[in-house]
Amino acid sequence: MTSGTTPGLARFNTSADSEALAALHEVCSSSAWGSKILAQRPYTTAEALFLAGDAAMAELTAEDLAEAMVGHPPIGRPKAGDPTSSREQSGMAGASAELKTEMLELNLAYQDRFGHVFLICATGLTGAQMRDALRQRIGNSPDEEREIVRTELGKINRIRLNRLVEEESSA
Repeated sequence: MTSGTTPGLARFNTSADSEALAALHEVCSSSAWGSKILAQRPYTTAEALFLAGDAAMAELTAEDLAEAMVGHPPIGRPKAGDPTSSREQSGMAGASAELKTEMLELNLAYQDRFGHVFLICATGLTGAQMRDALRQRIGNSPDEEREIVRTELGKINRIRLNRLVEEESSA
């Protein structure tokens, strides 16, 4: 990940609030998170932006976390036409039919238990690793799981913020 000033960071710092907020919403669909990041512009380095993202994530309420999770499709079922969710869940692309069926069943059981999608930073994980994490986490208490989700969202947000500041152009 980058830590200095990049053309993408400069563009983010100088874009209209509405444009920057839309970009932040693509990173994390929590409006509270996006507003906190927006309010601290300009950022002198990408690392400063990442740290602000981490701090904002730590301050989110349970309701804010629920709003953030709405932007994430279930593992194994990326949003159609959404290159971000497809890229992040690429570990499921080559999974067997049996693994995909098991993930669907586990996802539904998780949603029944916790009231939201199973959220994991799937970048770089295989389908089996995601399944194993889901199996392990389904036994957590709601409070334990909320804090794991917060951590996983933070990882996802850093990856997405890095992509935002690394972009050469907005086209």
